[in-house]
Amino acid sequence: MSLSVQFFSLLAMIGTGIAAGVIMDLFGTIVAACDKRSIIRRRAFWFELLVWIFLGIGAFWILMIVRDGAWRMYDPVAQVCGMLLYVAIFHYPFRLIGRVLLIVVIRPIWYVIRLVLLLIQRIIQVFRHILLLILSPIVLLLKNGRKFLQNKYRLLYNKRQ
Repeated sequence: MSLSVQFFSLLAMIGTGIAAGVIMDLFGTIVAACDKRSIIRRRAFWFELLVWIFLGIGAFWILMIVRDGAWRMYDPVAQVCGMLLYVAIFHYPFRLIGRVLLIVVIRPIWYVIRLVLLLIQRIIQVFRHILLLILSPIVLLLKNGRKFLQNKYRLLYNKRQ
């Protein structure tokens, strides 16, 4: 194996370490933002375990592309170096990019989705109220008619002849 392939695979493993740091930081932010009763917060350990498994699968997929799956001893060291590099250098820029994306992209989409759901809910409530308004005299007539007939029956039944 040539020196350039080894260097490229070292850079690839450092890149997977940085990606793992970004993904785990994102996962921690999502878990911290969730309500304490949410299923994500309650099952955070299992979700984190699944994320680590997928990160490991992704790292070996990168190894398959770069080096036909050959694993060297410096690969995990390069991944740990990538994670430390993320914490030391890339943490603040990625957090800034994440906040900007949240404010510029995700929140407006979330507000539009909530607005559409609210409009649908209000339209259904308007139809329900119109239907109740139309049916209220009939329901009132049936309710009072039943009481009238029950009282009339009692008077006829209890009357001495």
